[in-house]
Amino acid sequence: MIQVNRLLLYKGFHEQQLFDDMCFLINHYNDAHQEKESLATLLYSCVNRLLELTACHGFEGNVWHCFLTYLLANHENAFSTACEIVGQIQGSINAAADRDFAIFKELFDFDLRSLEDTLETDCISLLFDFQNAKSERKLFNKRIRDRIDELALHLARTGSVQEFHQEIVRFYKDFGVGKFGLHKAFCVRNSHGEVEILPITNVSHIHFSDLVGYELQKKKLRDNTDAFVSGRRANNCLLFGDAGTGKSSSVKALLNEYYHKGLRMIEVYKHQFQDLPKVIAQIKNRNYKFIIYMDDLSFEDFEIEYKYLKAVIEGGLEKKPDNVLIYATSNRRHLISESFRDKEGRRDALHPSDTVQEKLSLAARFGVSIFFVSPGKKEFQNMVKVLAERSGLSIPEEQLYLEANQWELSHGGLSGRTAQQFIDYLAGQKKE
Repeated sequence: MIQVNRLLLYKGFHEQQLFDDMCFLINHYNDAHQEKESLATLLYSCVNRLLELTACHGFEGNVWHCFLTYLLANHENAFSTACEIVGQIQGSINAAADRDFAIFKELFDFDLRSLEDTLETDCISLLFDFQNAKSERKLFNKRIRDRIDELALHLARTGSVQEFHQEIVRFYKDFGVGKFGLHKAFCVRNSHGEVEILPITNVSHIHFSDLVGYELQKKKLRDNTDAFVSGRRANNCLLFGDAGTGKSSSVKALLNEYYHKGLRMIEVYKHQFQDLPKVIAQIKNRNYKFIIYMDDLSFEDFEIEYKYLKAVIEGGLEKKPDNVLIYATSNRRHLISESFRDKEGRRDALHPSDTVQEKLSLAARFGVSIFFVSPGKKEFQNMVKVLAERSGLSIPEEQLYLEANQWELSHGGLSGRTAQQFIDYLAGQKKE
């Protein structure tokens, strides 16, 4: 009898019902008081759910082992969250974890063929060497999926609870745990007052090497982020300037470059700013570094959401956690709409200069400001040339520049975005 009811830390899984059903079968398949046909029906149901879960996540190999590994990799508890990113910890919590790992090791070591023999079914063999369909629809990125498959193999081969413990801790150190460990980027949802941080499963795979030009801007952004993920002091960052110059792409490239160092990104829209304290409360005690990302940020005179943001960045009684920074992109240097009336003073304003300072104070709370300006003609042509080479387009340089110049006149002017759109157009017109 495997005493899963005595688990201390690893309880309340997302797939708790499936786990409970499988454990019930393992503990009672040979019980004379249980109806064999009912147990067989339950087994077929469990195999169905295991196969659906495996196909959805893209796991391969021993389906039962992958499922158990998925539970261990995805469960946030006092032990797993303490080990994430930092690795082995000290303290009595290790003894509690070892009690649970001893139970999980029994589940790993149990031979499911016993179920098939006793219940006279023919579905268990499907679980031992499962080959998944070659589909890109995965909840995890391929790297994480492969790592869980690999961890399942290692856990199945461990000869003791201590080895089992070491393998789990190594995974938590390398990849983290739960949604923050298995995903890079997140969004925020407020459902009836409950603020949830939800994973974004399809993230843009943009790298700095993909972005042509703007070397000084990229260096300044990377230097600040490198200090942040390394535990040194860093500033909130505002990327501002002309449209289509790579501000948003640069922030996305940060995520792909520093993910392995524990960087995670949460995208927040301005209508969600009042939820920021609840978002920060959920992440402030985790071992990851979080960038709260605000894309295309700007405010009109009548919008007051920026007041929530000011309080969060700097000014509230509770200081912003050291593992949280705010990065924003905007076409406006000062973020809030300004007019000549602000300079001249409104007739009904006793202190017009205060109005101006109120509008400037938000941008001033970003310690690092990076200006992205539209490229000149030669810089634009160089972007087009480099992107064409990367796309494998063989077009005479003179013709390429001529067509690029014609394209930008009717497609938004000189910018990196326009150059990329032009190359995408040429690649789409190319016939095999």
